[in-house]
Amino acid sequence: MEKLNNILNYTFSITNDISISVKGILLVIAVIILTSFLLNIFRRILTRRLPNEDKAKFKILFGYGKWIVYLIILLITFHGIGINVTAVFAASAALLIGVGLALQTLFQDIIAGVLILIDQTIHVGDIIEIDGKVGRVDEVKLRTTRAVTIDNKVLVIPHHLYLTNTLYNWTQNGATTRESVTVGVAYGSDVQLVKSLLLKAADSHDIILKHPAPYVFFTNFGDSALEFKLVFTLNDSFQGAIPKSDLRFEIDKLFREHNISIPFPQRDIHIIQKPE
Repeated sequence: MEKLNNILNYTFSITNDISISVKGILLVIAVIILTSFLLNIFRRILTRRLPNEDKAKFKILFGYGKWIVYLIILLITFHGIGINVTAVFAASAALLIGVGLALQTLFQDIIAGVLILIDQTIHVGDIIEIDGKVGRVDEVKLRTTRAVTIDNKVLVIPHHLYLTNTLYNWTQNGATTRESVTVGVAYGSDVQLVKSLLLKAADSHDIILKHPAPYVFFTNFGDSALEFKLVFTLNDSFQGAIPKSDLRFEIDKLFREHNISIPFPQRDIHIIQKPE
């Protein structure tokens, strides 16, 4: 027993200020094993509801995070067994502050990416709008989301933009979305005729759904026109620009056939002449 104690208390001197015993080495190994076990349990709890593809992405990120946890645990353990790590703590703090300031945006991207993976805000195939840009999600990575716009351009969205901008997910509630086309007609026009012509234009388009039926809103008495909005439903809003353009062509044709004019902005100018 005494021999075993001598072995456990045998001390290795690394520098004049740093030394560690065999018992301390065994304690460090035990702490690492226990930390690894607890981290694996924590990872399984976080990823139990994630799809397999997202689990793989989260596992990669978690692998980087584990090394930071290991470093912190090791420093605390070294301090607990009597190793002087004050200088190491000070150097690490200064280094981490500098790295954190330099890589602040990168850390924001990664943190936002983790939140997206956990709460499943975005899925591949969703149509999203952020900062005025619209695209169909092609791939969700840890730091960025890749989407394809309607003109077949790749839109790379850093995840930190989700923290500072409002994200619109057009298809989270389903594939159908409500779209609209606005038009103004001259004062004195038959508003009931205008309504029927707008509905006729919508009914004539194959892409526009019949249920729910299109509807016309009389939105305002404008400065130069009576303003209307034609609201309709599409199955694929990503291609919404095409039926909107077709509707405008059809509306212009129907209005011309029924002598309904679309006015341009007008202003009355009164010239006041001062007496001499």
